[in-house]
Amino acid sequence: MIKKTLFCTLAALGCAATAQAHQVWVEQPEGQNAIVRFGEFGDNLRETSPGLLDKFGKPTATLISARGEQAVEAKKTAEGYALPFKAAAGDAIVAEDAAYPLNTYKQGDKSITGWYHPAARYITGFAAQAPKLTLDIVPTGKPGELKVTFKGQPLPKAKVAWVVQSGWAKEGRTDEQGLVSFDLPWQGAYVAEVGHADRTGGEREGQKYDVVNYVTSLTYVKPDGIAAVPAGPAATPNK
Repeated sequence: MIKKTLFCTLAALGCAATAQAHQVWVEQPEGQNAIVRFGEFGDNLRETSPGLLDKFGKPTATLISARGEQAVEAKKTAEGYALPFKAAAGDAIVAEDAAYPLNTYKQGDKSITGWYHPAARYITGFAAQAPKLTLDIVPTGKPGELKVTFKGQPLPKAKVAWVVQSGWAKEGRTDEQGLVSFDLPWQGAYVAEVGHADRTGGEREGQKYDVVNYVTSLTYVKPDGIAAVPAGPAATPNK
């Protein structure tokens, strides 16, 4: 198993010392509406409330279908952020929290104010999709092929990891067109994740920041293939 890369530091997250490499992803349990999770998919870690789930600002989500788009604010529950819809065949869901609290930390002798910007996409197939998130991962129309974009443009040399529920992961890097391909041998859920630090700096609601740490995931549930290795025991959420 390839060790997953830490896309965001503890300082950038402002988390407890036990939290690592957190991202958000979208799950859609069979027969239920979709839910936005926060934690580590491959470690079977889902943060809860009370706990790190309470760090979020106002997560939003959009259902994208042939009928148009439906945008909503996600509703916090004890185990994630519930959505009032689910993706049918051909649909997609995107979610993000653009209001995660800024955090100031030390980098040597310098104080750095960072903005953690988590986002997620859920796909039901590999038909080509247009980017919508600032840092996005979209299918291209070829099975297993993904395109990473930043502000609508291809992002070359970005590190992308496919993670499955057992914790197995495989990493790749995008080419000059932002493309990367992976084999999908197992049945079940795959979560791709990518991170990108934008050090342009700026201001949000009167607060200046030095860097935005974007972390975006893509979830795909493959209906066929080799039987998947089960997830390990559920990890204990952080408080």
